[in-house]
Amino acid sequence: MLKLEERTGLPDALRVLVETLPRSGWDKHPNFNDIIRFWLDRHLMFRDVLDRLRIGSEGYLDGQIDPVTHAQETQRYGGFLLSQLHTHHRVEDQHYFPQLNSLDARISDGFELLDADHNALDGHIHAMADTMNATLQVVSGSEARDRVGTLHTGLIRFHRFLDRHLTDEEELVVPVILTYAPDLR
Repeated sequence: MLKLEERTGLPDALRVLVETLPRSGWDKHPNFNDIIRFWLDRHLMFRDVLDRLRIGSEGYLDGQIDPVTHAQETQRYGGFLLSQLHTHHRVEDQHYFPQLNSLDARISDGFELLDADHNALDGHIHAMADTMNATLQVVSGSEARDRVGTLHTGLIRFHRFLDRHLTDEEELVVPVILTYAPDLR
């Protein structure tokens, strides 16, 4: 199984549904519904909040954002992002994925891949929390600058892993829902 940190996309064997239902037509499909819209919006929110954290770190490093504002925003956005990711993954693992996994045997390995991603991301989430906490312990001065630099590097790496997972998840899950229209309450 391809590890999240090494993957550049879904393996071809798992792309069977997205090849027939490309992203560009999802919102026009008759089975596109509020659950898909909400789920994609959550993914967009994760990307946006992560961008805010990265841009905030860049602003601090460039001297455009003062240390106290940066610390407050890092605490607020970082805590929100990491908490929401945990909740989101738990709901997917316990509720949605078990229902979707049995709908098409051709992509059932994809849900194992997503589960492995969630396990890998859990480690990355904890590491990001540790980095954020270390950053917030020293708000100004050269040590703070070094810690924000470390945070910035970590945010870029975390964004790469998270975006890879979210994109692959979307390309696996949305076509399944569009094809089979399961009742996902």
